[in-house]
Amino acid sequence: MNQLNLFEGGGDEFEKKIESDIAPLVAKLSCMQLVDRVSALNIIRAALHEVSPFSGEPVDCVLWVKNTTVFANDYNPNSVAPTEMKLLELSILQDGYTQPIVTMPTGSGSEVVDGFHRNRVGKESKLVRDRVQGYLPVVRIKSDRVDKPDRMAATIRHNRARGAHKVDSMSEIVVELKRRNWSDEKIGKELGMDADEVLRLAQISGLAEMFKDRDFSEAWDVQNDETLA
Repeated sequence: MNQLNLFEGGGDEFEKKIESDIAPLVAKLSCMQLVDRVSALNIIRAALHEVSPFSGEPVDCVLWVKNTTVFANDYNPNSVAPTEMKLLELSILQDGYTQPIVTMPTGSGSEVVDGFHRNRVGKESKLVRDRVQGYLPVVRIKSDRVDKPDRMAATIRHNRARGAHKVDSMSEIVVELKRRNWSDEKIGKELGMDADEVLRLAQISGLAEMFKDRDFSEAWDVQNDETLA
């Protein structure tokens, strides 16, 4: 466990004391079967996270979960071409998983908030899947971000600096947030957009939907407007 010496701490004596204290637990873990060992390590990580000075940061607690319990969301607008997908696979094969998949716990598992393609590679690439033994590294989104609009906004924020958004999907998300009574100002702030971008995306596919229940004057009815030839 000499890797502990790489970190700032209370000096050599402190490190030796910590190593001595955890040695029995490490020995016990090393004798466990894979499933039990992973489960035990997740429990330990979660317990350490609770007392960590960085407990407000999701990345402070990375858990390994079965890939069958991780599900894609139904609103991700990020598009990655096949070439980039192959590059992502190569990156994970060569460098390992350097970024966990951001998820939200659900009753049936974990829904992906960010890391849609890292999730795909971990499931679809046999080489990656075999190496990580059918598991995926996940972090859990902050508990105050679990409502769907907040999750959608989090996905957009994660994605905007990389990849290519599908315009239609982005438009549908903006309309969905407006339908959930988010103001243009809030949408712009949460998604990192200016007012014109919010307006353009809303107009692409949502204008008719947004006004379908409005009552209009007969002047808008071409058939009843006598001023039109």
